Parts: sequence; C-alpha cells; structure tokens
Amino acid sequence: MLKKDKLKRIQSIIKYRFKNPKLLSQALVHSSFANEHKMSKFENNERLEFLGDAVLEVVTSDYLFNNYKHMLEGELTKFRASIVCEPTLASLSKEIKLGEYLLLGKGEENSGGRNRASVLSDALEALIGAVYLDGGIKAAKKFIYATLLNNVQNRQLFVDSKTHLQELVQKNSDHVIEYMVVKEMGPDHNKLFEVEVRHNGKILGHGNGRSKKIAEQEAAYNAIKNIKSH
Repeated sequence: MLKKDKLKRIQSIIKYRFKNPKLLSQALVHSSFANEHKMSKFENNERLEFLGDAVLEVVTSDYLFNNYKHMLEGELTKFRASIVCEPTLASLSKEIKLGEYLLLGKGEENSGGRNRASVLSDALEALIGAVYLDGGIKAAKKFIYATLLNNVQNRQLFVDSKTHLQELVQKNSDHVIEYMVVKEMGPDHNKLFEVEVRHNGKILGHGNGRSKKIAEQEAAYNAIKNIKSH
C-alpha cells in the first residue's frame, strides 16, 4: 500500500486530513493493482467511486440550482454534465497530481494509466467518496467547492474547448490552429495519445486522452488557460 509520507503529501495537496487514512489508501487502489496483488475486490476503489459519483452529482446540482437561478432544468442538466464529465474530472486530477499517488498494476502502468482520463476521473470520484465517508457531506462539499466549483466557468469550457480556443485566437490572428499527435502509448486496443496544439509556429498547450479527440480538447483547454494567464 501507499507509504505514510505519500499519504501525508496527498492530504496536504487536497487540504483535507483523514481521520481514517485507510479510506484514502483505498481510494488510490486501482483494480489492476488489486488483481495483481490478489487483493479482495472490495479493497480497490470502485465502490468508493460509485459513492463519490453520487455525492459529486448532488453537491454540483445544489451549487448550480442556487447560483444559476435564471437557468431552466435543461440548461442546468447540460451545465452539470459539462462539469462532472470524464475529461473535466481528469483535468482536475492532473492539477492536483492525483495520478502520481495511484497504485496501478504493471500492465496499466506501462500502458500510460497514470495519464488515462478514465483512470484519473474514477480515482477523483473515489477520493470524493472517501472524503464523504470520513468527514460527511460537509467535508465532501468543501472539497468539491475548493477544487472543482471554484472555477466553474472555465470547467464548463472543457466540453468544447476547441471552439472556444478558435474564437479566442481568431480575434487577433488569421493563422490556422493545428493539432499534432506527438506521442502514442499502449497497445492498439488501449492507446493513450499526447497532442499539442500550435498556432503560427508556437506551441500553445498539450493534452492527453484515450482518443485523439479527447487529447485535442485537453490541449485546447490548457492552451486557453495559458493564453488567459498571460
């Protein structure tokens, strides 16, 4: 299992100290690691992921309901979907370096699992589930607000980042935006793509994903953040 110093480090990053560190440890155990080490199916993070998914949806729904009073049901549903979707959660996981702390089987590790959107988003949901069990809905809400909902407008951008980037760049330039695959990892049935987005010979951002489309969206999202920060 994860060493105490790493458990201490991840708690420092997420700004939450577990009363029961075993919950945090379990949230970081991928099924591939559990299978490889002949652990019980109840010892990986899948059940915590199930719980965290539900907690995330309730907290996000409550936030949107109270802060976007002008939106109708359909608009709220679409907005929520853009916030809790796999690419957005994976992007947040990368921001808090969650992948560095996951326990993965050798096969998953060698095929790029630490950067795989599905693995990262599932782990984040498991982490939310662990925080909820450890500290209740108040602790889970505080964690979700501080990490995911503190920048909700930019999180929403992720769903159609390529369009937003195009609009942002075209305000000042007629040069075409290009997306280039710079690396492919893993077997054909489980590839991970690394993409960079370029404009006028300059690299604006990088992204990873199980498909070129997802990697391009992440690259565009990171490019938007880079442009706005400058």
